[in-house]
Amino acid sequence: MIVTVETTPFGDQKPGTSGLRKKVPVFAQKNYAENFIQSIFDSLEGFSGKSLVIGGDGRYYNREVIQKAIKMAAAAGFGKVMVGKGGILSTPAASNVIRKYEAFGGIVLSASHNPGGPNEDFGIKYNIGNGGPAPEKITNAIFARSKTITEYKIADCPDIELDAVGTQTVEGMTVEVIDPVADYAELMESLFDFAAIRALISGGTRVVIDSMGAVTGPYATEILERRLGAPSGSVRNAVPLPDFGGHHPDPNLVHAKELYDDVMSPDGPHFGAASDGDGDRNMIVGKGMFVTPSDSLAIIAANATVAPGYARGIAGIARSMPTSAAADKVAEKLGIGMYETPTGWKFFGNLLDAGMATVCGEESFGTGSDHVREKDGLWAVLFWLNIMAARKESVADIVRKHWAEYGRNYYSRHDYEEVDTDAANGLMAALRGKLATLPGTKIGALTVEAADDFAYHDPVDHSVSENQGIRVLFEGGSRVVFRLSGTGTSGATLRVYVERYEPDPANHGIDTQEALADLIAAADTIAEIGKRTGRSAPTVIT
Repeated sequence: MIVTVETTPFGDQKPGTSGLRKKVPVFAQKNYAENFIQSIFDSLEGFSGKSLVIGGDGRYYNREVIQKAIKMAAAAGFGKVMVGKGGILSTPAASNVIRKYEAFGGIVLSASHNPGGPNEDFGIKYNIGNGGPAPEKITNAIFARSKTITEYKIADCPDIELDAVGTQTVEGMTVEVIDPVADYAELMESLFDFAAIRALISGGTRVVIDSMGAVTGPYATEILERRLGAPSGSVRNAVPLPDFGGHHPDPNLVHAKELYDDVMSPDGPHFGAASDGDGDRNMIVGKGMFVTPSDSLAIIAANATVAPGYARGIAGIARSMPTSAAADKVAEKLGIGMYETPTGWKFFGNLLDAGMATVCGEESFGTGSDHVREKDGLWAVLFWLNIMAARKESVADIVRKHWAEYGRNYYSRHDYEEVDTDAANGLMAALRGKLATLPGTKIGALTVEAADDFAYHDPVDHSVSENQGIRVLFEGGSRVVFRLSGTGTSGATLRVYVERYEPDPANHGIDTQEALADLIAAADTIAEIGKRTGRSAPTVIT
């Protein structure tokens, strides 16, 4: 039986760069998740009788919301729901399922790299039929609907059995519980030279992946250990847990330090990688070399043709504005398009769909290509292994040779997490007020050449996205970027991105923070970070 439930709006259901993210107790409020899901359905047209994909990263409250979403999809008139066994689907795997089976769209339940648990983070986002995150016109419509909603519809029925592959029905709608790993593993095997990677591993290259108690564990185990022959245990923290086993599932040098230290030790693995809560981010580490996400994008693009799925070459490269310009040098040499977008994977979708870009990436440990419409952590790991196998070189050698050919972009991101929201907004407002007067300003030996608030003009649909981050450009090509993150759930996260290009290989061995010291000091001077936030240092440096 389908029932109509009266409700009242919540005023805080504005999606960020990757859907709606809040603490679990917020989502657990009566009608809160239901209101947002109904607002999604009310903002869509033409889905009657069509398929919807539902899955999540297994974090706390995942199963409960999946049951709600399935029952509400039946009430809304979908003809079929495809859901991962156990409620599990990594974000890139969900994108692949949407695309492969031509679903109308999908609901992905995740807060990505944020912690999980009864009092930690949860999220809901809608992906459209191309497999990518909903564009702003849809997320804006969802938010508008959430402010006026008065009722939602839901099937009144027992919960679906999620732990066995098979087919069930809810009010005439088919519910197919699918193997969450099979389609994704098949896709990866079609893109990469698994035989070469197997030979690399069997030849003595030790590879480890830390899944951080999150969703990529089953995927990495199937691919790395079963299909590529890595020894059992090469995938660490491989079982997805509701609280990620107490890990903060963010694959960076702070939260994946144990992996980093192991790879850097004399007897440690030759190659290490980590992924995040929902499987869309990655960290790459080789013996003696941490690969920045910006460099990773550039190196993958420069070496793309070694992978069978990209043997014909790539059409173009896209990167988020705060990501370093390392990939720009590659695009220039290859004679292909280079596109600078706002932060948020949804901005890559049009470029990928139009065939203008093939690979894309963000500095926040996200890399991907046109094989899906999400960033993809394991895809990046497999690409690196394919490059190592083809070149028969270590990670460190590959990176250093790349710098020698293209120059090195010294780059770092300083995060000030959980800053008072008013203080963070005040800092950004003050910066915007200075933009007109900053050019020509001298700060130590640095001179500001230009300053602006980045606006993106989409070359495909001609939409405009404004206020996407403040850029301060210095003479000589260095820059500092300031923006507030849209992925947190408490307070505000101020991100400061610092970059300097160094073409001379003789100067490529400097410590990154040392190479950027004058720019870091200039950033504090320009934005009054310490004064306005009360912080003497960043929370995280990557």
